[in-house]
Amino acid sequence: MRSKKVFFNNRAGDRLAALLDMPVDNRPSSYAIIAHCFTCTKNIKAIHYISRALTQRHIAVLRFDFTGLGESGGDFSESNFTSNVEDLLCAARYLETHHQPAGILIGHSLGGTAALAAASQLPSVKGVTTIGSPYEPHHVLHHFKKEQAEIEAHGEADVEIGGQRYRMKQQFLDDVQGVTMRDAIKQLGCALLVLHASNDETVTMDNAGKIFEAARHPKSFVSLDNGGHLLSRQQDACYAGGVIASWAEKYLAVEGAPAEEISSDDEVVTAGIGREHYYTEIDAHGYALVADEPLAMGGAALGPTPYDLLMASLGACTAMTLRVYADKKQWPLDEVDVRLRHHKIHGKDCAECHDKTHKVDLIEREIELVGDLSDEQRQRLLEIADKCPVHRTLYAEVKVNTRLI
Repeated sequence: MRSKKVFFNNRAGDRLAALLDMPVDNRPSSYAIIAHCFTCTKNIKAIHYISRALTQRHIAVLRFDFTGLGESGGDFSESNFTSNVEDLLCAARYLETHHQPAGILIGHSLGGTAALAAASQLPSVKGVTTIGSPYEPHHVLHHFKKEQAEIEAHGEADVEIGGQRYRMKQQFLDDVQGVTMRDAIKQLGCALLVLHASNDETVTMDNAGKIFEAARHPKSFVSLDNGGHLLSRQQDACYAGGVIASWAEKYLAVEGAPAEEISSDDEVVTAGIGREHYYTEIDAHGYALVADEPLAMGGAALGPTPYDLLMASLGACTAMTLRVYADKKQWPLDEVDVRLRHHKIHGKDCAECHDKTHKVDLIEREIELVGDLSDEQRQRLLEIADKCPVHRTLYAEVKVNTRLI
């Protein structure tokens, strides 16, 4: 995904910082907003992976820092749950003004509760997802039970949350204790997806049950098993992101650009890489792919290598070509399985290679033909395999014109 730092103002005029994550082809079909957890920021890993899953489905994502947190301006001690909801509405207005209205709201922990409160005020929103979210905002008070008496006695106090110290005021306590969510959830007016980890000790599973019970259909619930509150493990965050992305497609009717709408002169394959070592996102004519390097090469092994993709291209083209030829001849070819291996060998070890002084690329291709075929038909199909377009491209003189844009 491609991330761009953007800013917008909250209702008090403070500048809030956000990241707008776009698909690699920069052509989103819809937009989503992600609201982070209490005292977190837009940069926590779980939100990053969830956003990446959405952008791979052509859903752009705006993730922002609430007032006084992360890179956003304003005074955190003057913020509260109500101001969080207002910040979320301001984020939605930014998208509507500069791009298009948000179709999905996603909130982690208290951010999810804020998304539930804001959704009914945003007609464009087709669905809300909560991740480890409390049923009521006052749930966050358990973070500073010891200091609550001091806050009530003196109007404010310093509290420690997640190893960081924050100034909390009486107005925050009054605000969260004065909000009830049942009616807001009942009147949501859109689809709901509730995600919660069974081992979440920060916000226990019974909160998810209350949210789900209060909502009307359509509503869905997915257990994140032992993902924990912050989904700290990459596999848990990626799983959550994949579930959300698949669910969102149903309500956004997200589709890749149809092939007939893209001419041969248009950009149809895009590859983008950020700072995550070698993890690369690819948009191939509207279809999302990924590439990576193995752990031994410094990658994260999150996808096939570029050479794996090259082998996949040759294998797919070989199978398609044989299918076309057999169908045209009306031969009884039921299945084609193509297995490929790529090696670099010394030219002197290759009897058919002209260059004996350098290493050359060797592709070994094995083809299994399933069907009641004669020996002559099998031999002819073997010959046809060498005529597939990708095979011919690999053997032809290829010129790549490269320029900066």
